[in-house]
Amino acid sequence: MSPVSAGPAGPAKDSVIDTSNLPDINHPQPVDQLSFREIDSGEYEIVSTHENVNINTSMSMSTIEATQASDTGGGDTPTIHMMHETVIQPISSVAVNEVVSDMRLIDVEDRGCISSKVFASPNGTMLWKPDVPTEFKPFIGAVFDSWSDALKMYNDYADKAGFSTRLGTTKKNRKPTKDVTHKYVLCNRAGTATLKNSSFYTSPSVVHKRRRTKSNLTNCGACIRFKVIKGTPKFSVQGFVETHNHRLIDKDNMDFSRKRRKMGFDEQQFVHQLSLYKIGATRAHKIRCSIKGGVDKVRGTAVDFKNYARDIRVFITSRDAQLVVDTLSSRMANLNNFFFHHEVVNNELRFLFWADGISRCNYEVFGDVLAFDATYKTNQYGMIFVPFTGIDHHKRCVTFGAALLYDEKTETYKLLLDTFLKAHKKQPVLVYTDQDGAMKSAVEAVFTESVHHLCAWHIMDKLPAKLQGEVLDSTAIRAGIKKLVWDKMILPSVFEEKWQALIDTHKLRDVVWLNTMYGIRKRWVPCYFREVPLSNLMSTTSRCESTNAAFKLNSSASNTLVQFLLCFDTAIDWQRYHQREEEFASDTAAYSLLTEAPFERHASLVYTNKIFLEVQKEIDRSQKRCLTHTSTDTDGNMKYTVSQFNKKRKIVANFEVKFDPIDKSSSCTCLCFTRVGYLCRHIFAVYSFNEVDEIPDRYVLKRWRRGALPKSVYSVDHRYSADNDEESKLRSEIIDIVTQCADRLRSRPDKLTALRDDLLAMQGRILKDVPVEPACNNKDSVINYFYGSVQSGSDTVIVAPGSDTVLVAPEAVKHKGRHSDARIVGEREKAIEQHKKVQRKCTTCGRPGHNARSCAKVTAATALASGRYVPPSVGPVGESSTNRDS
Repeated sequence: MSPVSAGPAGPAKDSVIDTSNLPDINHPQPVDQLSFREIDSGEYEIVSTHENVNINTSMSMSTIEATQASDTGGGDTPTIHMMHETVIQPISSVAVNEVVSDMRLIDVEDRGCISSKVFASPNGTMLWKPDVPTEFKPFIGAVFDSWSDALKMYNDYADKAGFSTRLGTTKKNRKPTKDVTHKYVLCNRAGTATLKNSSFYTSPSVVHKRRRTKSNLTNCGACIRFKVIKGTPKFSVQGFVETHNHRLIDKDNMDFSRKRRKMGFDEQQFVHQLSLYKIGATRAHKIRCSIKGGVDKVRGTAVDFKNYARDIRVFITSRDAQLVVDTLSSRMANLNNFFFHHEVVNNELRFLFWADGISRCNYEVFGDVLAFDATYKTNQYGMIFVPFTGIDHHKRCVTFGAALLYDEKTETYKLLLDTFLKAHKKQPVLVYTDQDGAMKSAVEAVFTESVHHLCAWHIMDKLPAKLQGEVLDSTAIRAGIKKLVWDKMILPSVFEEKWQALIDTHKLRDVVWLNTMYGIRKRWVPCYFREVPLSNLMSTTSRCESTNAAFKLNSSASNTLVQFLLCFDTAIDWQRYHQREEEFASDTAAYSLLTEAPFERHASLVYTNKIFLEVQKEIDRSQKRCLTHTSTDTDGNMKYTVSQFNKKRKIVANFEVKFDPIDKSSSCTCLCFTRVGYLCRHIFAVYSFNEVDEIPDRYVLKRWRRGALPKSVYSVDHRYSADNDEESKLRSEIIDIVTQCADRLRSRPDKLTALRDDLLAMQGRILKDVPVEPACNNKDSVINYFYGSVQSGSDTVIVAPGSDTVLVAPEAVKHKGRHSDARIVGEREKAIEQHKKVQRKCTTCGRPGHNARSCAKVTAATALASGRYVPPSVGPVGESSTNRDS
């Protein structure tokens, strides 16, 4: 609307407009007359002409604009609008902050360091005027070099006055340039709540209750108006309304103010980082309060933290699949030796596999034994997570790669294993899986050079569910089966012999499940893998179960794919941290020796600490529990018989050891080196007999040596969850320096005060240089930094999801795991619990299976009393006829 005067020609300067006939919907006490002084082209300032009204600049001066009422049918009645009002009042109303004929001071509120004077008008309206030192109070005509300086001044004033601010209207001229001419900053309680137009009824039979909401808006008129000094970037204060129509915030509640509730980068980063450890926003807020030393010291409430977590999900939403693919593609393009492959069906993401350079390096050294298993409930789409797991030189789990699958069909597992081979180039020696048929078929089709081993633990875990009744009660049966299965030293022929004897002894021939498992014994009983290299390194998929559990400590079923990937990165970083920790311990500390054998000292130098402990045990037993007998072989090699005895000095077994005194080659019938990768006690006994000083290199496998991996794999540049960009590292360093200084001066209050004063002075200089919060700390920018970019070593590669997003996350993923949150009770647990139940017994005879009403004794006694009892006839062997017939 274009500015006009009160009449066709507009009001003259210092003209008077009669407002006595204009209804004031806000103030019952009408304003008799208002005088307007023109301060700019078409803009006017209220000046009261009432003798009892003292409207000064600092209390209730308002800049107004007289505009032509376009809906009154004429131009004679002006409509007066306050520029700082959010909701424009109806035509023919004067919206002023509080123009009254008489105001009196009724109270002075002192709330800590914040105080205010309370005024009241005759009609009962109350106004609060902040009592702020003059040096912090705005004044008309003040000039600022930039908008940021002007805004900082008013925000500082608001902090000391006890209210929060928000930006108001920005006025521009009507010229083609549309330059900014004025800017307004309002009290955050300005304006009025607007009721949304929403229907109560969606159908004649359905009534929706309107949501009850609350608002802190009071139509407060406190504001400040800045005018742009034409031709310069400077701003001057042109109007200032000081009074508020609400109480000001006291010192103890300033943490609830709008400014203090705004989460900074530190709080946003805190919520993000804790989400990677499956810690929600509410718990994150409680932890933050504990760390900071109180709720009032945290920027943002628990609701603000939850809203931030919600905003993260809103940011990801439908671009989730595209974001995760872009992230992994960027890593493949920017990280050394990173492998990534995905499959899409009808623009729907169906398959993901990735393995970074560290995983591929680990597989190169430790990939002789591999286990993989599917796990569920790691993301909100139900995609099946399949990590590939091995064992490193510290006997810890190590991940060779991971995948997300749409289903568990044989074709999908074949695609997975083919992709795995593309990444790692070689097949494992031994593969462990559970009894899943699709996995079994895929392994046999793809890993043609590998030995497939079913998980013996899963099979033995089903034993209680397959044995019923008295058989389940017999601990001897279960203990005998388990002892026989887990005996890795016996020969297959001995196993078969003992199995048949066990079955016959306990009459288990009719147990179908035992017969089935015996039929496939060569696929799961450990003794059948005695001659397979490192077959005893991993006899079950328990390593997979452990790895899956570790990943689930970070991820949850509510995570998006992007969040799951970040949780996976965090879990992998912890896995590699423990590996680095073990490596450091092996390099810097050594266990004490138990014997004087020189090859024990050599073992302590070449093996990692974990492996040395196992080798040391064999060396110690070779000295204390082995007896060596000698003989000469026809080839010139030495052949020894080594007797092994127990603590009671009783011989329990004899083993044959062949030893070549020239090249120090040796072999033992126990096949320990084949099964676990290091020499047995029997060979060490022969070494002692022949005074061998060192273990030959051929018997120290690379996978057990110190330094099996290059030192570069432990570099900080390969840690995904670490903030490796230069800004983050500098920021962390600054925080550490300040923390160290404060800790050093913890018991010296005078020094702490001096440190605080120095930091405040430094803060003042920084805020003067950067008076306004930079855009990079805004919520949207921070979320994009965490979830729309990928950390690749020391670089940050921005992932730009946009209009070209084509991939969507899968829907209705079907898998073989449990689909409900309720825990499913297995057959084994059902059988055990059922057997534990105490059967009800008859109160008459004390036997189970019936009650007193159906007891044979009661029935017989009743029949006898009535004369209807017929005693059973007795057969030739003393049995009743009833029993004989049955």
